Amino acid sequence: MAKRPLFLGSDIYRTSRYASDHPLAIPRVSTTIDLCRAMGWLSDDAYRDTPMATPEQLVRFHDPAYVAALMRAEAEQRVDEETARRHDIGRRGNPLFPDMFRRPATGAGATLLAARLLLEGTATVYSPAGGTHHGRPDRASGFCFLNDPVLGILALLDGGVGRVLYVDLDAHHGDGVEAAFAGDPRVLTVSVHEEGRWPFTGRVGDRAGGSARNLPVPAGFNDRELAHLVDAALLPLGRAFAPEVLVLQCGADALADDPLSRLELSNGALWAAVAALSGLAPRRLVLGGGGYNPWSVARCWAGVWATLDGRDPAVPPTPAAEALLRSLTWTRAAGRNPPERWFTTLADPPRDGPLRDAVRQVAAAALAPG
Repeated sequence: MAKRPLFLGSDIYRTSRYASDHPLAIPRVSTTIDLCRAMGWLSDDAYRDTPMATPEQLVRFHDPAYVAALMRAEAEQRVDEETARRHDIGRRGNPLFPDMFRRPATGAGATLLAARLLLEGTATVYSPAGGTHHGRPDRASGFCFLNDPVLGILALLDGGVGRVLYVDLDAHHGDGVEAAFAGDPRVLTVSVHEEGRWPFTGRVGDRAGGSARNLPVPAGFNDRELAHLVDAALLPLGRAFAPEVLVLQCGADALADDPLSRLELSNGALWAAVAALSGLAPRRLVLGGGGYNPWSVARCWAGVWATLDGRDPAVPPTPAAEALLRSLTWTRAAGRNPPERWFTTLADPPRDGPLRDAVRQVAAAALAPG
């Protein structure tokens, strides 16, 4: 089995943007790639350019009528009222924009390529463009037009993998993935997410027919509390399930500097979780996800790659990396006067705090039978 991890990316993320007023109208994947290169962490032999998934590949999970509607909406840059209502295209945070099919189809193509590479013997594949965990078979949801984690897991199962563990560290519940595999004993989905945040699902008692565990956490969730959930719940659940492949979603929106959650993690806590969870399976597919601050996303996801590649991400940025970070802009209020540490450090300051009873109880409930 190939030991060196592979990094999947595409130039489409350099030119494609969601609508200008959308939370995803920021550079994320392209900046992560550039930051890794500026740090000397990403060589050409570790990088793979990714294809766009075909409609035939997408209908393994998605409704053919929805795929056709998405392609038509991109071509025409408009959508009629019935299509918008049926598929949530052009509304509910799922905007019309020039690459609205090609961009998510490229992210899905990356995850499908990653699945093939794992089946062929690669041990670890990283695709920060993936992790669009809200997409439904026949509609867009939560900024996600397609559900690449579901497509990737289905490809692994179709390729003969018997057990897949999906762990979701995004601030938002991985509802689309959970629903896709409800009652399927081959897949265990585990989601750590902010309690009471959209999509308002993933309660601690929700088990999806036995194939899911949910760990909703309170606002202010800190580094110590994530470490506790990893040790007291995620690792025991994973070891008991004994997966052949781990699929790990690393949304950066649980970080303290992100505007769309009330969680308080440092990127170091997420890197430590990635390192700890990676040992649960001999093969790993690591994805991106949410994240709406260009500096915190790029620094976090670059550090995830460093962690997977056996490097210490908590090092000072090179001059080229600092110049890259200083070149970023962000229209939100925090971006008009960004703190100096967003330019001069890759690692956030630790966000330690108390281990609250609510978090202890969530960990215990995840392990409870039933």
